[in-house]
Amino acid sequence: MDISSGDDSDISESEMEEYEDKSYEKLKNGKYTVMVSDETYTCPYCPKSNKQKYRYKDLLQHASGVGNSSSAKRKPRVKANHLALARYLETDLVPVVSSSKPVVEEDPPSGCDHDEKIVWPCTGIVVNIPTRRSADGRSVGESGSKLRDELIRRGFNPVRVHPLWNFRGHSGTAVVEFRKGWPGLHNALSFEKAYEADHHGKKNWGANDDVKHGLYAWVARADDYNASGIIGDHLRKIGDLKTISELMEEEARKQDRLVSNLTNIIETKTKHIKELEAICSETSKSLEVLMEEKENLLQAYNEVPFADGSLHRVCYMSLLFLYNTVIKKIQLSAREHFQKISSDHEKLKSQLETHKKELELRGVELEKREALNETERKKLAEELEQNAVQNSSLQMAALEQKRADENVMKLAEDQKRQKEELHNRIIQLEKQLDQKQALELEIEQLRGSLNVIRHMGDEDDKEVLQKIEASLKDLREKEGELEDLEALNQTLIVSERKSNDELQDARKELINGLKEISRRANIGVKRMGELDGKPFLEAMKRRYNEELAEERASEMCSLWEEYLKDPDWHPFKRIKLEGEEEYQEVIDDEDEKLRDLKAEMGNEAYKSVTLAIKEINEYNPSGRYVISELWNYREGRKASLKEGVEFLLELWETVKRRRGMT
Repeated sequence: MDISSGDDSDISESEMEEYEDKSYEKLKNGKYTVMVSDETYTCPYCPKSNKQKYRYKDLLQHASGVGNSSSAKRKPRVKANHLALARYLETDLVPVVSSSKPVVEEDPPSGCDHDEKIVWPCTGIVVNIPTRRSADGRSVGESGSKLRDELIRRGFNPVRVHPLWNFRGHSGTAVVEFRKGWPGLHNALSFEKAYEADHHGKKNWGANDDVKHGLYAWVARADDYNASGIIGDHLRKIGDLKTISELMEEEARKQDRLVSNLTNIIETKTKHIKELEAICSETSKSLEVLMEEKENLLQAYNEVPFADGSLHRVCYMSLLFLYNTVIKKIQLSAREHFQKISSDHEKLKSQLETHKKELELRGVELEKREALNETERKKLAEELEQNAVQNSSLQMAALEQKRADENVMKLAEDQKRQKEELHNRIIQLEKQLDQKQALELEIEQLRGSLNVIRHMGDEDDKEVLQKIEASLKDLREKEGELEDLEALNQTLIVSERKSNDELQDARKELINGLKEISRRANIGVKRMGELDGKPFLEAMKRRYNEELAEERASEMCSLWEEYLKDPDWHPFKRIKLEGEEEYQEVIDDEDEKLRDLKAEMGNEAYKSVTLAIKEINEYNPSGRYVISELWNYREGRKASLKEGVEFLLELWETVKRRRGMT
């Protein structure tokens, strides 16, 4: 039974405690269903649209998170119901859980995508942290320890909360670090679900529907890890991207190594015990021989008659005394040796028992993981069956890709040929322009001659009229030729612009396609004007510890990136080099900012900034922002479109050969 469609009337904050007690009594009396099976539970207070099955610990964290939520959207009645549910789980359902299969926190979560990449160790992101302006103009906010304590009270058990700072101060964001292993992953996912339940998750933060109030939080994944900005930079420093499947494989390898090591230890201890048992057996045999000799001596002594206290009897008694003394020492030594062997045996036995219990626990865990892997394997088999139908379409897609690559190569060749044709046409246009100017001059001369003839000749003179008609005819022919040349010139200009636009579009598409290629390749994409932060980090490491150095270096890099974007800062001067006719722009070494940077951070940081400003001044002086350019890393220059297309085709051939080998 659930109350998801029950009374929607609300209560006041002061009535929450009384309402919580009533809800708790209803749960104890079995009015609502909480336990679905031995391992699955449900929340009777959530709407039907949000209902899902929980494990015991997940439901406890859900109930505690909603009940202790500080969101104003949560009604007091909903909080009171969930607090009563948490109380019921902690006090009344614990025996039920302990009598069935124990809740093992060391298992990977089953309710999430095992192939989705997450930041490992598990890391959460918190945004919209309130900040305020301090007296010096920098932003300040609450410390990470306060937010960590709050998350611990809510049951998420973070290890550390690290606020992120930039050159303006507190950025209003923080990174939450959880423990390594499956418990940390469970806590991180519960942390994310709690904020999603309050409508303060990642999707809500990205929505542009209303003004954001309160904290928004989620678990860091691949898009956050690869994002540019202060969050992505910090995540790449502290963690790596891994899938749950990869983590399970790594954990299985660790378990195999542990089992192998423990097996070797057990074999060594067993061998040692056998050696001790052999020593004990030999010692027992020696004692039995000594006891037998003692009995023989006593018997011989009793059989010898002594009439008086002769010397023979005294000697015999002395030897017997010495013999007893030696026997006692041997017995004492043997007793101590046995005690030592017994204590060592007990220690080894306890260690073996401990290792045995650990192996049994590991065996149970491995069985569970094998079952989980079998389930995942079945899902994978179903997906493979579904994808088998798509193999033909994938092959067609590969052929289409090959045709597209051939078309790109053909396009590049066509563009090259068109460019050469355009170059030849430009040369022709220049010649035709000269012809046009000569025709215009000749036309003007003809018009002048015509005017002279008209003024000097007589209208009745037939010879003059014939010259006028001939001049007019030549003039019309020259004007017609001039109009044809102008039309051809205009057509060639339009064709050249269209071809140039197509070349630029092809270059942009090639740059977008090669952005993910490693810099170790000869041809790739270089971000012109991007500031290299390594020199700043090295300079800060010489002054501070590693953690503080990273923070200071990040602040300095952000500050200089703002300087590079500033259009009013132009640290160049114009000089005329020897043998050159035109002036050239070079870095002004007397610039105050650059001079202070070199003195404070060193020559390497100075080189990084000057290289970035040179690239911006050359490739994007008006926009002053970083742009991507096709680059030849081997020769250190801008790559041509032909070089980029040839590299792309070589890469395609390499990938095709690898696929053929597999």
